[in-house]
Amino acid sequence: MGIRSRTLTLAASAAALLLLPLLAQQFGQGPVRIIDQALLYVLLALGMNIVVGYAGLLDLGYAAFYALGAYVFALLCSPHLSEQFGAVHAWFPQGLHAPWWLVIPLGAGLAALLGVLLGTPTLKLRGDYLAVVTLAFGEVVRLFIVNLRHPVNLTNGAHGISQIDDIHFFGIDMGQRQNLLGLVLPPVTLYYYLFLALVLISLLVCLRLERSRIGRAWMAIREDELAATAMGIHTRTLKLYAFGMGATFGGVAGAMFGAFQGFVSPESFSLNESILIVAMVVLGGIGHLPGVVLGALLLSALPEVLRYVAGPLQALTDGRLDAPILRQLLVALAMLGVMLLRPRGLWALPEHGRAAPARVGP
Repeated sequence: MGIRSRTLTLAASAAALLLLPLLAQQFGQGPVRIIDQALLYVLLALGMNIVVGYAGLLDLGYAAFYALGAYVFALLCSPHLSEQFGAVHAWFPQGLHAPWWLVIPLGAGLAALLGVLLGTPTLKLRGDYLAVVTLAFGEVVRLFIVNLRHPVNLTNGAHGISQIDDIHFFGIDMGQRQNLLGLVLPPVTLYYYLFLALVLISLLVCLRLERSRIGRAWMAIREDELAATAMGIHTRTLKLYAFGMGATFGGVAGAMFGAFQGFVSPESFSLNESILIVAMVVLGGIGHLPGVVLGALLLSALPEVLRYVAGPLQALTDGRLDAPILRQLLVALAMLGVMLLRPRGLWALPEHGRAAPARVGP
């Protein structure tokens, strides 16, 4: 592809991404909200791809980092702490309401620290053993959030935290409808552009990591850890880098989720979320950025699209089939079909599936 063709393709893609929410909002805010959630899952899948796709470490506790980012944002950008603690109320009667540009890096940093703490005792574990430990870690964090209502009400338990602040960007309240050059931009459209910017920045970071010495070392560990160690690669440190960097993406996505929803609760960070994010990476193509993005978009949007299929099917059976369960069944069948036809993912790495070189000589 020539330079001119590439430039035209990039320009057309940029125009399509900018116009997408404006067209979708003509059908209501629901379609735009689905796209927003899909972008959040893309951000999560990119972080998971660092751990699973680059370093080859199966992490089933990724929702813990997602939860940490969300709860850090909720605690520092809502009146919850002021209502529960007298000392905080004395200093901040209306609540902390910290600025987002301070809270998001803090949430990302704490998530990275938690990722390193998770990675430290699991450095010698591989495969199923690593998966079990990380699964337990994610459940421990979720149960910790659920039960940390007594004796000190820090997380408000299963009731969650509400009244979370919206993000204010250059004087624009992203939680309020805005008018721009005659265009009415609802909050879901404003958040779309914020999430899109974060996804593009994350893609650039992942691309640079993939082509860096650290990225190549991660891939060497993924292919053969013993051989990587023999080549002088410090596998312990690099595994911690992978856990920390992947957790950072989860912390940022969690903070964005808290601001977007205005409410966080433990139900949003269950084991199913971690499994879904891993499935996005595997379905799209492990270690391949375009495939990861494709897998995240499909698995996040497909259940919502199938609502329009599950409803009529439920009506045909006089309500004997539960619509949510039927929707999950349809998603599972679609995934099984894709994995049978494309076992290495919808958009696998170009190296995958190459034929072995022809044998020379007798």
